[in-house]
Amino acid sequence: MTATTKTDNDVCYMQTALTLARRGLGSVWPNPAVGCVIVREGKIVGRGWTQPGGRPHAETEALRRAGEASRGATAYVTLEPCAHHAKTPPCAEALIDAGISRCVIAAGDPDPRVDGGGIQMLEAAGIEVFRGICEADAEALNAGFLSKVRRQRPFVTLKAATTVDGRIATRDGDSQWITGPAARQYGHLLRATNDAILVGANTAALDNPTLTCRLPGLLDRSPVRVVLDGHMRVPLTHNLVLGAGQTPTWLFAFAPNDAEGRERRKAYTDCGVTVFDVEQDKNGRPRPEDVLHRLAGEGITRLLIEGGGVIAAAFLSQDLIDELVWFRGTSIIGGDGLPAIAAFGVDRLADAPQATRISVEAMGADLIERYSLRR
Repeated sequence: MTATTKTDNDVCYMQTALTLARRGLGSVWPNPAVGCVIVREGKIVGRGWTQPGGRPHAETEALRRAGEASRGATAYVTLEPCAHHAKTPPCAEALIDAGISRCVIAAGDPDPRVDGGGIQMLEAAGIEVFRGICEADAEALNAGFLSKVRRQRPFVTLKAATTVDGRIATRDGDSQWITGPAARQYGHLLRATNDAILVGANTAALDNPTLTCRLPGLLDRSPVRVVLDGHMRVPLTHNLVLGAGQTPTWLFAFAPNDAEGRERRKAYTDCGVTVFDVEQDKNGRPRPEDVLHRLAGEGITRLLIEGGGVIAAAFLSQDLIDELVWFRGTSIIGGDGLPAIAAFGVDRLADAPQATRISVEAMGADLIERYSLRR
């Protein structure tokens, strides 16, 4: 049966489950990051969260840790328990078999294989179900998974690190360092909590980045590295190519139409780079929509775009950015510096994308501003 009231402690326990779920961000794709807490007689007897690679699921982990204490207990789950047989049995079935008497669910799972089925299984077994505790927080946490299911593309975050006047480098390309150490560490945390990180060919060639997470304790949380390089210009000696054996590296390029192009493509794959074909947009560059759909098809739920200005403009112009994280340093370069966002044809202010400020935080001498661009 579906419960119509909540207990005083439901919000507190669900917030604990949400905190556990956040541990999985960036490491559990293509699955959602879920947290689960088992409570019996006012005491937490089991905790679980989705493990790297997406399995085991949070409920299975929490039940394993709770053991026999699960009987008659309440399970707090941040996303509706799965109801389908895949590589593992349904989590709803596991909760039933464990003897759970009550289940509190933050948000539903829109995956067609679930979408209410988990709740129906629990209710059919006589378990009291309450849904909607901290629902907005749960949906925000899993915005990437929900986007993949509902829109067939990842949740996209654009990150820009600029001077006060919005420049990412001098006219000669000098950009190290626009922001200070604390802000740069925060940028690495962003990498750790996203499934993939994307740059364009120009940024890759100019900076020769590694695009890895280099925070102590999170060195194994580097995202998949994605490069949009239609004409396959990135050198085989590039850091991204040389490190493809250690960190997955995906290159989106136009299908080669001659022997030289096919040989070039083979050279990338021989180095461990995965190459995807992509169509051209009207400007002769990789089509952003195609890239996002392919990434979602590969299981990516959260994408971080780090550069450069042309790539930022291409995705913004197609309304494909969900969130903007703007790192603002204290220096001023002037109009001959490279802009964070290239021109993309806005003639009237009324046609410009509108951002809603979420937060502003001081990080050392720098500011970190977060904006939502979702409509």
